[in-house]
Amino acid sequence: MGKNYDRIDGRLRAFIEAQHIFFTATAPLDGDGTVNLSPKGLTGSFAVLDERTVAYLDFAGSNAETIAHLRENGRITLMWCAFDGPPNIVRVHGRGEPVFRDDARWAELMSHFPDIDPTAHGLRAIIVVTAEKIRDTCGYAVPFMTYESDRPLHASRFERETDESLDEYFHKKEHVATSMDGLPGLPLPLPPLPSM
Repeated sequence: MGKNYDRIDGRLRAFIEAQHIFFTATAPLDGDGTVNLSPKGLTGSFAVLDERTVAYLDFAGSNAETIAHLRENGRITLMWCAFDGPPNIVRVHGRGEPVFRDDARWAELMSHFPDIDPTAHGLRAIIVVTAEKIRDTCGYAVPFMTYESDRPLHASRFERETDESLDEYFHKKEHVATSMDGLPGLPLPLPPLPSM
């Protein structure tokens, strides 16, 4: 039923890149800490960088749990499900790192997301994940669902923000600079978005 893979290529890569949504799971080291599970979408915001490295764009929101957990321990699992076509679930277990706007790697990483306007979504970080285990399973119980389109709401909410107003927004949110468990989250003040 399940199979392990050494790298993300061929049929596996094609499957991952064709999905419209994926999920991220992280947790703090504290056994009583909050496990975080997040859906990620938006066409063009995910990229396979090489056979063992993927990245996705982390947009503005009211929490920064994934960032906080990655800063503390780096553990992350990404999961894709087939909601159409043959049943399949793919998981990438690995180590992740948030790359922030003032990082020297920012411009090169952004080149992997040519169809995304970073100003429209309050882009705050690029999450880079190095795979340690790659596995697929059957997905027989995953329902069929039809993709219609990306929601326009995120862009319409955040495209009017400047770097300064976005920083103010993040400062007002309880769990952006600090996670629900008190871990350091998004470093503030927010650096300006680099010009591309």
